[in-house]
Parts: sequence; structure tokens; C-alpha cells
Amino acid sequence: MTITNYLEENLPRYLGLLQHWVETNSFTANPAGVDAVAKLTAAAFVDLGFVAEYIPSQNANHGNHLVLTRQGNTNRKLGLISHLDTVFPPEEEAANDFHWRVVGDRIYGPGTNDVKGGTLTILMLLEALQRFAAEDFAAITWVVLLNAAEETLSNDFGALCRERLSQGGIAALVFEAGFRDDDLYQVVTARKGMATYRVSVEGKSAHAGSHHARGANAIVQLARTVDQIAALTDYAQDLTFNVGVIEGGVVTNRVPHAAVARGEMRTFKQEVYNQAIEDLLALQNQPPITSADGFPCQIQIEIVNKTAPWPPNPGTNKLYTYWQQAATELGWQMLPEQRGGLSDGNHLWNTLPTIDGLGPYGEHGHCSERSADGSKDQEYADKSSFIPKTLLNFTAIRKLIAEL
Repeated sequence: MTITNYLEENLPRYLGLLQHWVETNSFTANPAGVDAVAKLTAAAFVDLGFVAEYIPSQNANHGNHLVLTRQGNTNRKLGLISHLDTVFPPEEEAANDFHWRVVGDRIYGPGTNDVKGGTLTILMLLEALQRFAAEDFAAITWVVLLNAAEETLSNDFGALCRERLSQGGIAALVFEAGFRDDDLYQVVTARKGMATYRVSVEGKSAHAGSHHARGANAIVQLARTVDQIAALTDYAQDLTFNVGVIEGGVVTNRVPHAAVARGEMRTFKQEVYNQAIEDLLALQNQPPITSADGFPCQIQIEIVNKTAPWPPNPGTNKLYTYWQQAATELGWQMLPEQRGGLSDGNHLWNTLPTIDGLGPYGEHGHCSERSADGSKDQEYADKSSFIPKTLLNFTAIRKLIAEL
């Protein structure tokens, strides 16, 4: 029996597992659901000889990270990275009738694309290795690491991965969704970094009718600052600033004394990233709106969280050659992708060689709405992408192992 025949024969079983995972809500802020998916996932790897560990998240409001380990004949380790959580609260799934459903080649449902489908691809890969490359499978210590809170960029999971892969780690392979168009495939070799920020303005309240001039309008000041932040976007540098949330004011007949905005910045290059943060913080020094009696608005900009870019680098480039060679061997084309979204790979690339986008192909990640005219559609994965992607990963990983 060929690998392809084996995977085709077992595809109904694989998709049955995926259905159970997808039908169990694992919104990041639903720790019970995240833990339930962790247990279902661990059970699927038992027959391969994996031992499960449940590691508490640093944030008590999140579920447990899952680490599955199968000790090999050597201490050479490969880390296979995925996550347990999704961005969809149970209420949103119900309101949008967003659930497991198969329409032609599309498998709709929360996490089919991001990224429970990636976890299934890991399982398919390992079963194929055990059956068709038993020596390679036995030689490696396989460590499957699943983040309970990837969608909130939990830094503690990155530390957990680095700890578990520090001794004997060869590479980190991240199974976020990957692009496919017929026989053209892409894997992710770089990702933007992100900094989230908060802008707080303290103004001075006053009666909007009788003493308007005595006020220093915090919302107007914030609006000016937000406009300046938006102007920092530079598409030529792949630099974007997004203002995502604005809050301020109490009632319309009062000059508002406080306003807040929150947003994020993303870019690929570390030097652009550093300069962008510097330029953002400099906006605190702009001339303020001042009340008639001399009170100036106070502008405070703070960086809430930073995740550095994952740039092109020699370790990732070396891994990419294995996937490129595998694609050529299979008669396919391969291209590298630099992706704007972040993944756990951002926390790993500078510790050990990392590559991403090894999961199935799909579309509309993070989307639960759909409309009759098709202008809105829900997250889905292409059923036809699971087996080819498994073959690609199987072939590339065997090439990697052969050069150890």
C-alpha cells in the first residue's frame, strides 16, 4: 500500500477526529472548552506512543497548554507546533450558525483552518512516518506542543517551547494554514512583528453650553493624535498602524475630560519596527489642546506588548530548501511566503530553525459570518489539501532527518 492510499483510506477517520475537535468550542476565554479539546487531542496520539502533559497557562483565565512527547532512540528532537484555542465565543458560533458542515470540498467550522486542521495534519504526518518510515520515526524524539492561548499571543508558551526543545532540538515546525493553488504551494519563512499600544488623554471637563472655553476636550485631542498615528503607516516599508478601539466621554453636554485609544503596529524589519515605536512615542510631545484658562491636555502613549518580527534568516532558509526539494520531487512548485499575521514561530525562530504554514489550505480564518450573496463567508479548510500537505511534510522531514 502506498502512503497516498493509506491516507485516503484513513481520511474518514481523520475527519471524524477533526469534527469532534471543531464541535468542541475552544474560545481562548473558555478554558473548560480549551481543556476539553486538549484531552480529545491527547487521546488521538496515544496509539502512537505519546505521553501527555498539561501545563497551566501563565494567565489563570486560560486553559492548559498541551505537550505530547514520544521518546525516540536518540535525543534529537523535532518540535511540531499548533494551538488549541480559536477566536469564536460560543454565543457567536450559535448566532451565526457556525458549525461543522461539509459543502463540496470545503469543511466549514471553527478552527478547521486556524488551526485544528493543522493539528490533524500533525497526526496524519506522524502516522505516515510510523508506517512508512519506521526507522526515522523511531530515531527522533517527537514533541508536539499545543498553545492554549495563541490567539492572545501568550508569551509563556514560547518559553515552554524553548525549554522543551533546548536540549537536542533540531527545528520547530509550525502547522498554521498554508497556501495552495493546484500544484503551487507556499510555506511561511517570515512574519511581521507587532507592538500593541494605548493612548490616554487627560483633558479638562466643563459645561458644554455655558463654559465651553474652560474645557480641554480630551476626545478632540485624541482624534488629532489618532490621525497622526494613522499617518505613520508606510506601505513601502510594509509598516501598518491600526487604531482598533476608541473610548471617551460620558454625556454630550459636557466637554470630555478623558479619552483612550488602543491599537497595534506591524512590520517585517527589525530596524523599521524600532523606528516605528520611537515615532509613535514621540507623538506625546505634540502641542496640546489647551483650555482658555491654561490647562493643557496630557497625552500618554504606552507600549503594552511587543512581539519582534521573524525576519528571513539562515536557519529558516535552510529548512525551506527541504520543502522546496520535496515539492520538486512530488512534481509541485514551492514558493516562500512572508506573512503579516503572527504565530508561535515569532517566539522560536531565533532559538532554533523554524518554518511555518505546514497545515492545510483554507480561507476566511477568524470569520464566522456568511451571507446569501457570498460577500461574507465562514472559515473553512479544503478537504483535498490534507493529503497533499501531509505528503509534502513527510517528504521534507525525511530529507531533514537524513542530513542530521
